Amino acid sequence: MADPATVADRARSNGGGAAELNGHGGLRRRLAPLAAVAGAGRPFARVGRRLLAAAQDAATEVTGAAASRVGQRLRADLDDRDPDWLRERLPLLWLLATIWFRGEVRNLGNIPEKGAVLLVGNHSGGNVTPDTFIFTLAFSTYFGIERKFHQLAHNLVVTLPVSGALVRRGGTVAASHENARRALEAGAALLVYPGGDWEVHRPTWESAKVDFGGRRGFIRLALDQDVPIVPVVSIGGQETALFLSRGDRLARALRLDRLLRLKVLPVSVVVPWGLNVGDFLGHVPLPAKITTEVLPPIDLREQFGAEPDPDEVYETITEQMQETLDALDAERRFPLIG
Repeated sequence: MADPATVADRARSNGGGAAELNGHGGLRRRLAPLAAVAGAGRPFARVGRRLLAAAQDAATEVTGAAASRVGQRLRADLDDRDPDWLRERLPLLWLLATIWFRGEVRNLGNIPEKGAVLLVGNHSGGNVTPDTFIFTLAFSTYFGIERKFHQLAHNLVVTLPVSGALVRRGGTVAASHENARRALEAGAALLVYPGGDWEVHRPTWESAKVDFGGRRGFIRLALDQDVPIVPVVSIGGQETALFLSRGDRLARALRLDRLLRLKVLPVSVVVPWGLNVGDFLGHVPLPAKITTEVLPPIDLREQFGAEPDPDEVYETITEQMQETLDALDAERRFPLIG
């Protein structure tokens, strides 16, 4: 509600002059009721402003608290990994993985028994990634729960309220160079997927393709931390749903790359949703057979010299992984069945 001065200003702008406002009793009498109403509305206006301010303060507090929680989840708190929690659930989880996915992990003995190591894998299965699940269980069974083992995942995965807490207890941290450095400095085995969301959402008919999208950060990480690289090659995950498109153009159009660090907005056909855009709610993976093979470790400076060429390292590693993936694909007779 406007005050008397504002009412007068509006009267002027509508054709009333100053002399008319001050000198003609009729117009003053007409304005008097409006002024009275305006004066009576002031207490309500003050209460409204106070309520609005309180609401804004509350919203700011809630938003700040949420941002703080998200920030905490993104920090590499390696202590979130809970060996006791894993030990209690490992037998049942491995049984489920064996029955549903018929999981098979070969040559785990290629991983050095002690010390920090960078495990570099190809990635499949959309936002529900059975290859990670199976390899994590197999690693912990083979080397024991007490060996430090962490996996890098997209920010959205580790910040989800329920499933995010579970994967953090399993050793997962947000994907960043800083988090990777901390894990390796702690002497952990670290599993990374250079292809990230680009590779994990590739079309199903590209299931037997290693596609890191040219990302070479893992090479610099291994050199900086002076740790060996162990390639990990999996097949079957891209058969757990029908992946139709990455949706990278759609993601750019919606600016998801800037808002959520999402380079893709995938389109797939999944259980139980049918046609699925984004895969934000996840899905029930089909029981495709998952097979994983671990390759021998690579000491970059020993194999490529004191100052390795990142392009040469990248081509060599991805070619080795592709050859292994081709061999695994040749073993499969039918989709899902393996």
